[in-house]
Amino acid sequence: MHKSRLSGLIIDCQTDDLESSAGFWAAALGAPAEVRPASDDGAYIALDVAEGEPYLEVQKVDHPSRVHIDIESDDIPAEVKRLEVLGAKKIAAIDGWVVMEAPTGQRFCVVPVIRAGFDEKANTWK
Repeated sequence: MHKSRLSGLIIDCQTDDLESSAGFWAAALGAPAEVRPASDDGAYIALDVAEGEPYLEVQKVDHPSRVHIDIESDDIPAEVKRLEVLGAKKIAAIDGWVVMEAPTGQRFCVVPVIRAGFDEKANTWK
């Protein structure tokens, strides 16, 4: 058995000015205007959201802009397999997480557990 749940929303921005992009989304979504780096590589800026809500990040990308979700799991290979049975396909494995594509074409990522309260609130799969 393993567990998984929605972890976060990532706003992919094809931009050279990630700070301005994050500032726009912070204002548009009512997140606090203060942003903080989500990673050392400068590719992400996390927006402050209320405790218990999925995380929200703005990401600098090379592909056209879009939004994707992250699904966190305590067993990434088992979650990938479960999602493949549902019709998703594995696109790439990157640094401990997996990019997948839904049968309807949307990309999403399966990532390690990130948020607090995972054990109590995640779905349990057999």
